[in-house]
Amino acid sequence: MNTQKINEEQVNELKSQTRGEVILPEDAQYDEARALYNGMIDKCPAMIVRCKNSGDVIYSVNFAREHDLLLAIRSGGHNGPGLGTCDGGMMIDLSLMTGVQVDPEDRTATVEAGCTWGDVDHATHAFGLATVSGVISTTGVGGLTLGGGHGYLTRQYGLTIDNLLEADVVLADGRFVKASEEKNEDLFWALRGGGGNFGIVTSFKFKLHPVDTVIAGPLFWPLDQLETTLKWYRDWLPKAPEAIGSFFLLAEIPSAPPFPESVQGKKVCGLMWCHTGSLEESERAIQEAREVAEPLFEHTGPMPYPALQSLFDVFYPKGDQWYWKGDYVNEISDEAIAEHLRFAEVPTPQSCMHLYPINGAVNRVDKHETAWSKRDANWSMVIVGVDADPKNKDKIANWARDYWEALHPHSAGGSYINFLMEEGEERIRGTYGDNYNQLVEIKNKYDPENFFRVNQNIQPKPVELDR
Repeated sequence: MNTQKINEEQVNELKSQTRGEVILPEDAQYDEARALYNGMIDKCPAMIVRCKNSGDVIYSVNFAREHDLLLAIRSGGHNGPGLGTCDGGMMIDLSLMTGVQVDPEDRTATVEAGCTWGDVDHATHAFGLATVSGVISTTGVGGLTLGGGHGYLTRQYGLTIDNLLEADVVLADGRFVKASEEKNEDLFWALRGGGGNFGIVTSFKFKLHPVDTVIAGPLFWPLDQLETTLKWYRDWLPKAPEAIGSFFLLAEIPSAPPFPESVQGKKVCGLMWCHTGSLEESERAIQEAREVAEPLFEHTGPMPYPALQSLFDVFYPKGDQWYWKGDYVNEISDEAIAEHLRFAEVPTPQSCMHLYPINGAVNRVDKHETAWSKRDANWSMVIVGVDADPKNKDKIANWARDYWEALHPHSAGGSYINFLMEEGEERIRGTYGDNYNQLVEIKNKYDPENFFRVNQNIQPKPVELDR
């Protein structure tokens, strides 16, 4: 890669080809345009192309390939290790591509790759519909989906990729193709969990479900009830109705409304509740949790699904320092609970541990049906160190790392790809298990030069020459 070879005339040619913006380091909006959700990431691409449509993406891919530019693709910018940008290359920013088309009769939504899940929820909720997504509405659709995608609706409706019907993709050679069960089936298989290794998805078509009002909200116990409540949760959740998508957490109650001053700043364990069933059914289930230990604080009740999806947004604004580590979990042993107890006091108010349930509908899909291979896991765990102050970046990273290292021996191996930092090939292989070799074969077919490598990279095998 040599950005010195790119001259003003060539940049002007790219500008004339694209309907979006081409932003250079000398432009006033450059620093804002290059900034990601994770303030710990500070990279400087040689150019940023804000694409408005698939044509812009094709022109940008061809330009980057012809000029040997390292290429990074940004959707929502939430990627933990900052793999939506790069130093010295080109960032393709899809954030201007925010169209959502809902077909209420077919119960589908066609979503452009620059959308956030808040964009999708806003459009689908008008029809009383939703699909599986994450737990923060500012998260980008592209990155979450390509990594697999799990959230409150997962036990009932599967992973986000289990609800993906079709994708429009720009390949490394600039071709535009569709991927589905009928077209380019191998590419469609790889996109469902294989990350951004195979092309740039410009549009997704999702299956929707009748989800409107849910029974949701936080239920917190005092931290000294961690052992009691987590032992109950590990036995209760796998047997609970699949309409319940509640995850277990360790956190600190924010020092802000709507939380009463009497509990603000308290270290807690608890549940983030979500139930798509009736109020009566939900009340019976929540009562089980209340009887395990008396809650310190509870605010559960009916709310629109988009309101649940955006509950965390205000507490996790763009620009904070983030460091996270993840693992799949099959069983929560007494030994693992002892380690949770050891690290239970989060180091900063925004830091936390979440255990997201991924059983139910996820387990009923064969592990070879999509690139996501951990179809037998019960939880996807993430340990997150977060703080607004860059001075605390080592503090939060060390806590997350030490906590993860203590728990990793009790894990199922591998991690949700979106919960990896830059941890190397061994962790990536462990995540995909015996699906990894098939992913390499598909990489060889669609991106043999590893043009798309700013990601959790699946490297193609070198081609052996006849001698």
